Amino acid sequence: MPRNLDLTALRSFATVADAGGVTRAAGLLHLTQSAVSMQLKRLEESLGRPLLDRSGRGVSLTADGEQLLGYARRILRLNDEVYSRLTDQAYEGEVVLGVPSDVVYPAIPKVLRQFHAEYPRMRVQLISSYTSRLKSMFGRGECDVILTTEEQKDAGGETLTALPLVWVGAPGGQAWRQRPLRLAFEHNCIFRKEVQEALDEVGIPWEMGVESDSTRTIEASLSADLAVHAVIEGTVRSDLEVVDHGGALPDLSVTQVNMYAAQKSGNEALDELLEMIRRAFDEL
Repeated sequence: MPRNLDLTALRSFATVADAGGVTRAAGLLHLTQSAVSMQLKRLEESLGRPLLDRSGRGVSLTADGEQLLGYARRILRLNDEVYSRLTDQAYEGEVVLGVPSDVVYPAIPKVLRQFHAEYPRMRVQLISSYTSRLKSMFGRGECDVILTTEEQKDAGGETLTALPLVWVGAPGGQAWRQRPLRLAFEHNCIFRKEVQEALDEVGIPWEMGVESDSTRTIEASLSADLAVHAVIEGTVRSDLEVVDHGGALPDLSVTQVNMYAAQKSGNEALDELLEMIRRAFDEL
């Protein structure tokens, strides 16, 4: 006789795997920690297999748990899509989201994936540009939501996180040892002036090795170990790494990631998008 998986328990399992622990998952699910633990226990009992390795300080997946996770994500994604498409409350329309290119990863792809699963009829137009341009667009009503990287927030803004800038370059690269230090920055990058001033303050000679309006050009130059760059901690791309300079380069300041949203009362989809963005940056 066919047996059915408990979707609630399956969602708790997938959330624990993504969040890295029961406590954080319970917060994301708006459940108590004991409720989540009980759901996980019932899921393990129904399958007759241990899914979580609880022997260490944290929570990790067993081999069976890793196998189940792929199925769980597909099942939940399909469940959410069916529910959204067939309920009367399904939203339609478009949201314009503006994000500086240096904070698109890793948070925004996850947000877009979640939002599409819950609101498949809603279209999100993602605009990647500089903070100054995004704020101008928002002021003209051309964006519903924008994220910014800046030292302070303006009226109506919400600070999602405040993180230090870090030096980045090619994995195992040596460009950071060169003098003058070769820098790679977009022309309008908000961090460019600060980095130059930090180097001047400690007497490290520098030169603009790579300048471009294209983020891809900067990233390719960094990957080729032609120069170094600065990004917000936690947003380093997988093909780059934080420079382990051991104090040879100056520490950089803390930068805020702020969010500005249009006031649209009663728009459940937009409110949920804002909450997804908040959670994503909480996890950085």
